[in-house]
Amino acid sequence: MSGPIDALLTLLDLEPLEVNIYRGRNRDVGTGRVFGGQVFAQALVAARRTVEGAREAHSVHGYFILPGDLAAPIVYFVDRLRDGNSFTTRRVTAIQHGQAIFNLSASFHVSEPGLEHQDEMPKGVTPPEELAPELQLIREMADRIPESLRPVLTQDRPLDFRPVAPSDPFHPDVRAPERFVWFRAVAPLPDDPIIHQAVLAYASDHGLLPTALGPHGLSFRSTGLQMASLDHSVWMHRPFRADDWLLYAMDSPAAAGARGFVRGAVYRRNGELVASVAQEGLTRMRTPKA
Repeated sequence: MSGPIDALLTLLDLEPLEVNIYRGRNRDVGTGRVFGGQVFAQALVAARRTVEGAREAHSVHGYFILPGDLAAPIVYFVDRLRDGNSFTTRRVTAIQHGQAIFNLSASFHVSEPGLEHQDEMPKGVTPPEELAPELQLIREMADRIPESLRPVLTQDRPLDFRPVAPSDPFHPDVRAPERFVWFRAVAPLPDDPIIHQAVLAYASDHGLLPTALGPHGLSFRSTGLQMASLDHSVWMHRPFRADDWLLYAMDSPAAAGARGFVRGAVYRRNGELVASVAQEGLTRMRTPKA
């Protein structure tokens, strides 16, 4: 197993403090605050730790309340709302410095057969073997990254993201509000389903909100732009492995009121739709002071 994967698994291996209470570490991804995908994934793991038997998450919804402090651990409090015959419901509150920074609701379901249909996987998408890793692209433009951020943004990653149509964050162009990105863990993961669900949850917040910036010729590095995830939801439809290639198809049907709305669909290479994602985020343009 690789060093970055070991670090990610350590991040997801929460420390139990008391019954229903866990503590998680942080990893700096260069945003200056705790990465939203990290707290979302850790809260999901905390919820799953309190679920008995073979029940996996099918519906997970989170609200980002305050920016997370990278210098402080996060404590997760789990409320056991319901243990039913088929479904288990949990609520998780993430705390730093005595304040809630995030809350999550998750539902877990026993595996059972039922009706099936799905949207088709997008056709004609370039396969991952023909695409450059995002990390390689970032390292090639390292001289344009602020020196203080360069070591963090160019560090080895636990996940290999491969954008189909990369954009230059320093010189963004106007494009349609859609993105296609392949991703997978850089090394094999343990078989435990919650690891794969948590890794997908972690990855699902990577590059999602910037999809709403395409029609406006902006990037997350554009001057005067304030961006932040406000909420995030993931629905898990079918089993999958996060160490196999997954296609993340994203689009943004609307932006208004300084908020952008984005959706995502995650497919296995065989065309199976394994997860759906939705998020609203702050996309505020600050007016320069006179």
